[in-house]
Amino acid sequence: MKLTVVIVNYNVKHYLYQCLESLYRALKGIEAEVFVVDNHSRDGSVNYVSRRFPNVNYVESNHNLGFARANNIAIRESEGEYVLLLNPDTFVGENTIHHVLDFMESHPEAGGAGVQMLKSDGTKAMESRRGLPTPMTAFYKMVGLCRRYPEHKRFAHYYMSYLPWDEPVEIEVISGAFCMLRRSALDAVGLLDEDFFMYGEDIDLSYRLIKGGYQNWYLPERILHYKGESTQKSSFRYVHVFYEAMLIFFRKHYGGSSLWLTIPIKLAIYLRATLALINMQTRKVRKALGFFSPRRRKEPDYLFIGSVSSIAQCRKLARRKGLLGEFVVGNERKNPEGHLEVIGDSESRNLKYVVYDIEAYSFESVLNIFARSPRANVMIGTYNPRTKTIITAEEVLK
Repeated sequence: MKLTVVIVNYNVKHYLYQCLESLYRALKGIEAEVFVVDNHSRDGSVNYVSRRFPNVNYVESNHNLGFARANNIAIRESEGEYVLLLNPDTFVGENTIHHVLDFMESHPEAGGAGVQMLKSDGTKAMESRRGLPTPMTAFYKMVGLCRRYPEHKRFAHYYMSYLPWDEPVEIEVISGAFCMLRRSALDAVGLLDEDFFMYGEDIDLSYRLIKGGYQNWYLPERILHYKGESTQKSSFRYVHVFYEAMLIFFRKHYGGSSLWLTIPIKLAIYLRATLALINMQTRKVRKALGFFSPRRRKEPDYLFIGSVSSIAQCRKLARRKGLLGEFVVGNERKNPEGHLEVIGDSESRNLKYVVYDIEAYSFESVLNIFARSPRANVMIGTYNPRTKTIITAEEVLK
């Protein structure tokens, strides 16, 4: 078996469905097995996707096991020479996995590889390349030097933003959203550390790969990452888990450092967590007392691009949901530039979700079109004629 793909799911059945749709296109010609470990979802995720993808190996937990433990369950049962950890709130280009495997095959010193993750507006996610959060690297980020000097090799090491985007480069930390791993490297350094419930386990594993004598690489192959669609980042649970992961990593790898380094870093972590909780609670109190009135969000316009039948379905859905939209019949052969041919260079138009029919355009084409001309006010959307579902970063409509 060449490849094992492991997806840990939690209450994102529509995103998981789309992820699997893109994954199976990308696995054509590859001997592969796919595991979905469901962390006690309450949205019927497994029942929803299993009818369309019966060949997936499903693990349905009665508890939320966390990211590391859930992945490890599948990895121990798997047989692939390579293991790909993939988030459910992603979709991959049709050639992405082929190209990453080709790189791993030709670079035996590579223990793992990550890719170019795009945000939902087509801009590149900084998390695609990261450096190890040593005490000084973490300090530079916390005080803002990383953001202020993005080309500086010392101050900007957290995101390694001085590296080129368009060529393979060696990095230190691979994101767990798409993490291709060599099985022999995992056997040598061990699986994900289950002390991490969520967040930080990818940093820890990346560090152990480097300590084990392997290299970690960034490759300019594209995926879309909706960035934690299954995580309530405004919750106290998120703040606790995120900052606890930072402390676990710091204690594990830098606990023996000088007190002049460890004490300020620990204090900074506790301070950041406390400020996040205070800000969150203040917003809730102000809203409850009527002191905070969120601005009414202007309803976005939608641009739908697809086949004749899909456009007809989208018209009905838009009418039923009260969406303001334009409708364009097209496909990647006749309209390779997609929405760029429609909206041109205008920056004055209203916020749009450009919704692509995924049977008229490949996932890879959608990624490439957005990457060519990313704009903060134009977001990626998809329409699946099979499920009659629109998916954006903010909502699912059907």
